[in-house]
Amino acid sequence: MMAVDARLMRAAILLETDPAAAALEATEILKEHPGHYAALLLLGTAWRGAGNPQAAASFAELAAAHPNSAPIHLELGRTLAIQGDNADALKALKRAVELEPNLAEAWRELATLHAKHGDTDACDVAYAHFTRLATPEQHLAEAHTGLANHRLGAAEALLRRQLAQNPQDPQALRMLAEIAAEHENYVEAEQLYGLSLEAAPGYSRARFDLARTLHVQQKAQPMLPLLERLLRLEPASLAYRSLQASAFGLLGHNERARRILEALIVEFPNNEAVYIHYGNALRTGGFAAEAIAAYRKGAELRPSYGEAWFCLSNLKTFRFKAEEIRTMREQADRPDLSDEDRLQLDFALGKALEDAGEYGASFQHYERGNVLRRRAVLYDADVNTRFIESVKKMYSADFFAARDGSGCQAPDPIFIVGLPRSGSTLLEQILASHSQVEGTRELPDIQGFALELGIRESRIESPQFAHSVDALTRDELQALGQRYLDQTRPSRVAGKPYFIDKTPSNFFHVGLIRLILPNARIIDARRSALACCFSNFKQHFQAGVWFSYNLDDIGRFYRSYVRLMTHYDSVLPGRVHRVHYERLVSDLSGEVRRLLEYCGLPFEEQCLRFHETQRVVQTASSEQVRTPLFAEGVDQWRNFEPWLGELKRALGDLIPQDSAASPGQHC
Repeated sequence: MMAVDARLMRAAILLETDPAAAALEATEILKEHPGHYAALLLLGTAWRGAGNPQAAASFAELAAAHPNSAPIHLELGRTLAIQGDNADALKALKRAVELEPNLAEAWRELATLHAKHGDTDACDVAYAHFTRLATPEQHLAEAHTGLANHRLGAAEALLRRQLAQNPQDPQALRMLAEIAAEHENYVEAEQLYGLSLEAAPGYSRARFDLARTLHVQQKAQPMLPLLERLLRLEPASLAYRSLQASAFGLLGHNERARRILEALIVEFPNNEAVYIHYGNALRTGGFAAEAIAAYRKGAELRPSYGEAWFCLSNLKTFRFKAEEIRTMREQADRPDLSDEDRLQLDFALGKALEDAGEYGASFQHYERGNVLRRRAVLYDADVNTRFIESVKKMYSADFFAARDGSGCQAPDPIFIVGLPRSGSTLLEQILASHSQVEGTRELPDIQGFALELGIRESRIESPQFAHSVDALTRDELQALGQRYLDQTRPSRVAGKPYFIDKTPSNFFHVGLIRLILPNARIIDARRSALACCFSNFKQHFQAGVWFSYNLDDIGRFYRSYVRLMTHYDSVLPGRVHRVHYERLVSDLSGEVRRLLEYCGLPFEEQCLRFHETQRVVQTASSEQVRTPLFAEGVDQWRNFEPWLGELKRALGDLIPQDSAASPGQHC
């Protein structure tokens, strides 16, 4: 028998490289040992690999002889599925898991077969069994370690080697997508998650990660079907329901989001993260007092929870009690804090001590938080400078003249662009107070189009972008504009004639907006250089604003922004309206009238009483725009002037010039 076993092992080795030879060796063994179980199993497997139609008959014969063998029914099911006999394949696989419920491979095959039949729920249940039972993929262990330790380059190299050998490895595809998302390469991340789900349609982890990646981009609408499918499998899941609430909040269905979160609080009363999600929903809906109570509850449940303290500080109008500041300082001194908790505590303490007038200590905390955040982000100021220059070179006056009359002619969108913390939310609130204008949120669609066309600000792949934009036909430009309207329609819940897309970083894409939506209004929200830059330095952004964690980076970014907008002044004269925050504060009525005139809207008194307008506001300024306009915040940066030398050097001559433009200037 030892000789037979050795021959079987040699034949098994041939299965992947030469299944016909493996079948020949198994046949020879069976001549000498008729009915040998292992040889029959090997023969059927080899015939299947060689495409021999006798494979199914061989396994059927084996199954009849060994009706209680789960492995044989598994192989029979696999073979029948390959030969297109899905109904009998399903029976065989169900019999396999009935005989051996812990047979992981049978559950995976069942998941694939259910997916082919369109039975998504059964597919997901089967794949969940496989995920629970399967042994960890050892070939991915090193890549897992690299990801866990944020060694993304090493992990990516390992995963790409694995995918070169097996392009349909769903776990490797998902992990590679995770790395792409970390680099903010969301187009590639979404594609990779899609490939992972094609390879394993029931792979809930990939589906959830895809939903989270969409959430970072604020693409709420496509999140919902993903989450609905996940929730059919696990209706009690805290993670899925929390993310679903966030999606509803992004779409403006704030009441629905709050109901989900209120139910979660009842079920998970000691989960600090639920209170933060709930506080965020309350805050965007204008329930400030209730939001504060929710954030405080999160901090009470876990005093080291940096996000709870940061959310309180991020209300802007909120002031910490002395005992709360003591607690934050005690927690910030703990040696066992995670970097994320520590940096959020530092930003919160920076705000608390600034409000208390302790500006030196405040700056130290702001700086510490920024240093921690800067370590974790990929940003190169030189790359950004080169990128801005390439955009200027691409979008010339002749370029636009050659495409005059192209694009979708709808006048619906009003874009507000600029830098964060420049007064853009205030402008949105003013315009959304008009009876004909709907405020939405920061919509990701223009940035998504730019990514599809090949833009990579972080990797300076603008030549591909320039070529792609240059190659767009008039029909394609019109289709892109129409696609923008179609994609943003779910965010227009009030159905008003005009709507606002307040995405500051769209200043990069003013040229693209002009090409695909030539009648859209574009407003540049401008704030004086030192005030705007330092306000960004004080703010911890969840994602995307990677230039804001170093004073030199911020100053250089502001200079690049001004250069690009000045270029648009030249090549698109009169197409962009600039509003200076400081002038809006000093002459609200005049600036609002000029703004409405530019938008082609009749003056309405309610726009001056913007703080009375009840609507969902999803940015850091949500509380500020619900109060009347005051001048106190204009020069708050002056309290920190002794520590802003690096920023001043980066801004250079923009410091005295940034308020020199004439009031009401049109670009």
